[in-house]
Amino acid sequence: MRTTRSIRCVLAAVICGTLFNSAVRADGEVIAAFTKNQVDPHFEGVRAGVAQMAEKMRATVKYYTPTKPNNITEGMSQLEDVGVTKPNLMLFMPIDAKAQLPTIKRLIESGLPIINYNDRGGDAPYLSFVGQDDYKLGYDIAKTLFDHLGGKGNVVILEGVKGSTTGDERKRGFDAAAKDYPNIKVLASQPANFQRLLGMQTMENLIQQFSTIDGVIAAADASALGAIEALNAAGRKNVAVVSINGVPEAVEAVKAGSLLAIAEFDGFKIGCVATAVGLNAIRGQSAPKQITIPGAIITKANYAPWLIPYKDRTCPTPDAYIAK
Repeated sequence: MRTTRSIRCVLAAVICGTLFNSAVRADGEVIAAFTKNQVDPHFEGVRAGVAQMAEKMRATVKYYTPTKPNNITEGMSQLEDVGVTKPNLMLFMPIDAKAQLPTIKRLIESGLPIINYNDRGGDAPYLSFVGQDDYKLGYDIAKTLFDHLGGKGNVVILEGVKGSTTGDERKRGFDAAAKDYPNIKVLASQPANFQRLLGMQTMENLIQQFSTIDGVIAAADASALGAIEALNAAGRKNVAVVSINGVPEAVEAVKAGSLLAIAEFDGFKIGCVATAVGLNAIRGQSAPKQITIPGAIITKANYAPWLIPYKDRTCPTPDAYIAK
């Protein structure tokens, strides 16, 4: 009798354990979500989108963000940690795609499903890429500025990080737009690395070099906000400035009139959609190889939705951006 009862208990434990493990695979997965730094509000939006969608789909998130902004040494160490902790899914954006690619390929070969999001991470067999068209964003926002200037004037460009796909594609868009406006003169194009302080410092130098600047194109909101500080300090408040992203502080500047327009590069939407695509894929659904989220031009006429705090926004689903 005691032996039979013991066998029943063992069988019950096995069955219950099997059901529990099955439930964990159905939801409760662990996601390793990478972002590049803790200071850029864009990445705050990405993390907010990941968090909201993960909660909605009953998964948990472990965030990997260097303590020093965009630090490749920390980024490489964090990839190695993922190889040890073995999450169910990884959301990856590169700090240095070339340097990180071999480790990414090794993780994928080991069986880790990886979604590449926000910035392209090189030639690896990712489940999917979720992001935006940086060339188009660059072209559209430059065109917005040039039209505002009546098709003529002196312009400077604050680039992103040279050699990064995001920075290079946005610069390519800026340059393509400038070719369409023969009376626009690009006085200088210098890296500001998507950073506020460097944007301010670079703009200060450009102000000293050029007596007449009619417009500024910044590859990121942070650089634009730094440039506006420098322009205000120099008494040049009439210079039109445009940027790419759409973080709340920059949208407030659009509302106030100190920033002309922003091409929307929406980290919140990217985080939401990448998380949903990844979780759906590891739960058995097919993943599209790429989802490109369109970006609006944010102006004084339509800024209000981008001032809603991330916590009060609702995640879009992948279906909103997949062509039917």
